[in-house]
Amino acid sequence: MTHFFRNLPNEAAQQIDALSRLLYDVREDRKRLLAPYGATDEAALLAKIATGEIDAHPAYEHYLGAKTLADTHETIREQLRALLLAQGA
Repeated sequence: MTHFFRNLPNEAAQQIDALSRLLYDVREDRKRLLAPYGATDEAALLAKIATGEIDAHPAYEHYLGAKTLADTHETIREQLRALLLAQGA
């Protein structure tokens, strides 16, 4: 573990590391879903679908996936924040 984890219990350090990696993976997966459409977020993708700039299929499914990943990202951030606060980090 890195220097950051030095004063943390091993179990907490492992949880922080795992949540941090998951946070990164979810963020990157969301970016990959949005990138083919040139959208920076779910709202931009939905707007492109609504105006007919892009076909609804499979863009709408990708919109739903990106929205789910964004919600998941926020949930993981909250869990990580709570864990860090509990550890006094």
